[in-house]
Amino acid sequence: MFSVIKRKISTLSSDLEYYVARWKHSRNLPALEGRDVCDGLRLRKILNALKKDGVCVTTLADLGLTSNSELLKAAYHQLSQMENPNNHHLDEKLPQIYTVTGLPEFYAWGMEKRLLNIIENYIGLPIAFHGVHLRKDFPSKHQFGTLLWHSDAEDRRIIKIFIYLSDVEEKTGPFEYIPRSLTPLFSWNYIQLFYKLWKSGYMGIDDEEVKPVIPKSAWKSCPGPAGTVILVDTKNALHHGTVRTEERSTLFFCYTANPPERPDLCTQYWDDTYPRAELRSPSDAIKAST
Repeated sequence: MFSVIKRKISTLSSDLEYYVARWKHSRNLPALEGRDVCDGLRLRKILNALKKDGVCVTTLADLGLTSNSELLKAAYHQLSQMENPNNHHLDEKLPQIYTVTGLPEFYAWGMEKRLLNIIENYIGLPIAFHGVHLRKDFPSKHQFGTLLWHSDAEDRRIIKIFIYLSDVEEKTGPFEYIPRSLTPLFSWNYIQLFYKLWKSGYMGIDDEEVKPVIPKSAWKSCPGPAGTVILVDTKNALHHGTVRTEERSTLFFCYTANPPERPDLCTQYWDDTYPRAELRSPSDAIKAST
């Protein structure tokens, strides 16, 4: 009993320190200044969508980052280098993931200043960019893994950026989420859903468990062409990938406060958890051959 009380006090103390730190840093948040008035309004719209529902869907073109073309060129080259997973016989096909953080085209895009400014304004603290995964998701007949509704745990607020590298429609399994405005903190909807998550050991819950709390008509699906960009707080917006009949290719970028609440969960973006792509970008290949 004493250890439980001690742990609760420690958690409350940590949470208080977190909110005080956010309040102090609020005076040092970077300005959201665009190239012109319309661009500035576009950046503010992204931030407001994140604050309201925890998700903003946009495009590479609308973000207008200078390194967009280099990112796409490197991403498609890396996709062409990914080995055949030979998983056709499996009922549950795990995603194929490469860590590409060490390649300059991916790191440069993830560190674009206008992108970092949006994320810091949302997280409310100095931020850490942890890295990038290049990912293929395969067809599945039922929900498992990240196809289950879940919440990520790296930090109190997390921004992950998903970039579709191929056109995504129902057959390729679009990202889907529940708007945070439907599950405000400590609301009855929030309590029901996160109690179900807790009962699952935070491994995820299926559609049938979600429907009695939030009807399917309120779920937000995010289909889109290649180049669609989804910014999402994966801690506070319940989300999942949907069952698909065709494979889907995406990039995943991850950001938290610096330091995050759970740094041990962030190492996967640069350590040996997944194969690391090295000397596989077009520019690296040229250097390696000279």
